[in-house]
Amino acid sequence: MSASNAPTGISRRNLLAMIGTVAGSAVSYRAMASMGLVEESTFNGPPKLEGDPKGASVLILGAGIAGMVSAMELRNAGYKVKVLEYNNRAGGRNWSIRGGDVYTELGGFTQKCEFDKGLYINPGPWRLPYNHHGILDYARRLGVRVEPFVQINYNAFVHNTQAFGGKPQRFREIQTDYLGHVSELLAKVTQQGKLDEMVSKEDEQALLASLRNLGALDRNYKYVPGEASSNRRGFQKPPGGGLDARPVYSTDITGLSDLLKSGLWRSISAGWSTEMQSTIFEPVGGMGKIGEAFGRKLADLIQYNSKVVKIHQDNKGVKVTYVDPKTDGNPRTVTADYCLCTIPLSVLSQIDLNVNPKMQAAINAVPYAAAFKVGLQFKRRFWEQDEHIYGGITYTDLPIRSIGYPNTDYFQPGKGVLLGGYTFGPDAMKFTAMAPEERVKKAVEYGSMIHPQYKEEFDNGVAVGWHRVPWTLGCAGSWTEEMRAQHYDNLCQIDNRFLVAGEHASYIPAWQEGAVTSAIDAITRLHKKVINS
Repeated sequence: MSASNAPTGISRRNLLAMIGTVAGSAVSYRAMASMGLVEESTFNGPPKLEGDPKGASVLILGAGIAGMVSAMELRNAGYKVKVLEYNNRAGGRNWSIRGGDVYTELGGFTQKCEFDKGLYINPGPWRLPYNHHGILDYARRLGVRVEPFVQINYNAFVHNTQAFGGKPQRFREIQTDYLGHVSELLAKVTQQGKLDEMVSKEDEQALLASLRNLGALDRNYKYVPGEASSNRRGFQKPPGGGLDARPVYSTDITGLSDLLKSGLWRSISAGWSTEMQSTIFEPVGGMGKIGEAFGRKLADLIQYNSKVVKIHQDNKGVKVTYVDPKTDGNPRTVTADYCLCTIPLSVLSQIDLNVNPKMQAAINAVPYAAAFKVGLQFKRRFWEQDEHIYGGITYTDLPIRSIGYPNTDYFQPGKGVLLGGYTFGPDAMKFTAMAPEERVKKAVEYGSMIHPQYKEEFDNGVAVGWHRVPWTLGCAGSWTEEMRAQHYDNLCQIDNRFLVAGEHASYIPAWQEGAVTSAIDAITRLHKKVINS
């Protein structure tokens, strides 16, 4: 059943909540896409800001991706640009935590990362889909090297604590068995003539041939142990050489009823949405390399350790008051002709700001999602050495929801870092109700139910809950269809001399591409206003 054909009485908002609870964030995101709540990138190159701005000045609030894209392009177009940034680094949520880094969250918990040199975790974005042309183009222009990110690894695991005695199953086995059983059922219906009204006799044979190929069926259109199914799900004893070369076919095919009850079929579509289809990329050395490259490029424009506390505009310009939380905290002011604000709405809604009531209502309306990530360093890369898992993701119903394996340094000796958990909503809240060391301990406990080596091989870890990050108070804006209809256009309008940009002002929420395309749209409209004024 498509989301648009939901039963009467269930709103799309409630349906999305149900999908997210049962199937996880990735499936919920795909459901949003099916409802038209997210769209593919519209990026088709840097903006063409033609015409002389005649020295107009723009103050940009926030040195995240949206702020730095805006700063780069406005400077190139001849504007006087200044950026105020809360942190002591550029990038915003584009962030990698490495050995020696120190991070303090709301409540005062401070973590010092103890990862070995060269190892890192991306607490924020960790993927660059091939069709996110904007962020990839800026990475290229900034000289940031990228490498493949493995979204789907058929040798990784899918796991449900209530199925198969809690034993993890290989992704390829569940996918092969599911497609095999479904193909056999459809072939049987086709042969019985029950699709005659839908499929012509000519197409019937082509359909049967395609089902045999899709489901690895035998000549009788049965999904059974044999060479065809073993070539997909793996052999009980793989083919080799010499006298002991003869393979033994896999005989432990999972029955359809057990498959359906397990719920593991939910995970096999994880790579089907366009954002998750190969090829996906990641920056070499961590996602933060993009923010760091922007920071170097715009070093003369960015003022760090500047916490904005008030934004006031009139018909002549904008005055912003900020403090340096690391020094005396005395208020300082800076002025400009225009202000482009990329501060997350979760924070902006708490700042003294004079904009029209509709824009203020939009700023106040959008909640931010709770999200949690934990990075775990292990004494050796046991997932490769013991289980032959090279990159990719394991999916589970445990509160950690997934385990991400590094896509770099394959076969290298020494330590390695896993993404030990990536979760949203109530699970994220439960994790961050604990002290950081307890979060890490709990992630190790859960992970050991999939990889028994965890407890013996664990070294150290760091854990970030985004709703406790002072400068975002959540991972991303959580729009609903109803909120977009009421507030989205009001949020994105230019209010006198003030406007906003960021992933929250896009139809690509929670992705860096949303920040890029939002920034380009905002500065294009601002430039038009400046040139015409």
